[in-house]
Amino acid sequence: MLTNKVPEKDVNDLFTRVAPNYDLMNNMVSLGIQNIWRKQFLTRLNLKSTDQCLDLCCGTGDSTIALAKKVKLVTGLDFNQAMLKLAHEKIVKKHLQPKVKLVNGDAMNLPFAARSFDCVTICFGLRNVPDAEKTIKEAYRVLKSGGQFAILEMSQPNNQIIKLGWRAYFEIFPYWAKLVKSNVRDYQYLSKTSKEFLSAQQLKQLLVKNGFSHVAVKKLTGGAAAIHIGIK
Repeated sequence: MLTNKVPEKDVNDLFTRVAPNYDLMNNMVSLGIQNIWRKQFLTRLNLKSTDQCLDLCCGTGDSTIALAKKVKLVTGLDFNQAMLKLAHEKIVKKHLQPKVKLVNGDAMNLPFAARSFDCVTICFGLRNVPDAEKTIKEAYRVLKSGGQFAILEMSQPNNQIIKLGWRAYFEIFPYWAKLVKSNVRDYQYLSKTSKEFLSAQQLKQLLVKNGFSHVAVKKLTGGAAAIHIGIK
């Protein structure tokens, strides 16, 4: 089932265009709250210093870097070379090269052997893959038994006041792209995928359907985003 019907090449081209301003616009789309969400996400992970982790759709590397400070080794995977270039620059600045490996690859067809990782994460990336279920299946395949799959993603607010405000904001948000001389249509895509992605309950059901157990869901900011963690 396609959860994002925009052709993959078009999405890749879009991220190449937005890469230089992606971090700024990611803060704008979440009103800056995404940094708080990321911290909450990290604290909910049961990580050990000996773990090897895979960070899917790693983008410019913020979640990859955060993980690298806590575990033995992190592999960051993304399908966009421009985003990976920015991630590499950040990693070098923080002198984390020995703990991080970056891979250009497809989250729906991972280039790793089964049972390779203790933890798989994906932050704000699941809504951009064509088929979220394929990505979930692949995460399950490459996880070791007992490993955790953790997702941080935009969701659908359950509080009606927040829901109305959030939807109104997403109508306005793309035009902020003009402030950084970016394409309004590119940010309309980011807004659209945020509004139309699966609800927290639907995503939980998809995780359970594909073998994950003890799936915990933490809604953030009235359901504007959500953390899902499942165990293989």
